Amino acid sequence: MSGSIAFLDGGNLAAEWTLGAAKTHNKRLLKSIEWLLGEVGWELESIDAFAAAAGPGSFTGLRIGMTSIKVVAWTLGKPYASICSLDALALPFCFSAHRICALIDARKNEVYYAVYRPDTLGGLRLEIPYGAVSPSQLAKTLASSPGEPTIFCGDGFAPYKDVFKERLGELAVEPPPSFHILRAACVAELAARRFAVGDSDDVKSSAPFYLRPSEAEINYPHLAEKSSGKPEII
Repeated sequence: MSGSIAFLDGGNLAAEWTLGAAKTHNKRLLKSIEWLLGEVGWELESIDAFAAAAGPGSFTGLRIGMTSIKVVAWTLGKPYASICSLDALALPFCFSAHRICALIDARKNEVYYAVYRPDTLGGLRLEIPYGAVSPSQLAKTLASSPGEPTIFCGDGFAPYKDVFKERLGELAVEPPPSFHILRAACVAELAARRFAVGDSDDVKSSAPFYLRPSEAEINYPHLAEKSSGKPEII
């Protein structure tokens, strides 16, 4: 679990603040933004567009984080983009020669995952779509490509490292610990690419990317059915 804020100035990173164990990050998000703005000498109103990590991840954390940024974007009348957290985790490896597997711990002995292949333009191509599965099943899927190294990133790797190492051996490539943290700079970069081509999300209908139902939906399916078919507004 991590908390991160970043500002881009054109194509350059103006500032970034990241906390690796941010259990209370959502409670102080707006104060942290205000502090970092002061450090770079910017006013909130001067920012052209806003973005937030959409998950998958903690249900409550995603809702609080996204809501905070969406409200700011809506209030100021600025463009907004929701960015998949798995995409942002994989972005630092876009120039790699190997495929990338981004993992987020989903609890219950599962991981949220996606597998990417770097393209020739400094981007990523989704090779295996987003999903939630047991680490052993994912390791089996990855091992079906003999001799193919896989770079693992995200907080879903460490708890199940032995599972992947046992199945893939030396083909399981582990980067330094800092690459397992979701960084706001990567979220901002992916958002900037979308904004550059006029792409953005509606602040009213944009919802967290959960990948699997919440505990409430599992325990009270009749409530989930009543709310189905409508975009979630948070």
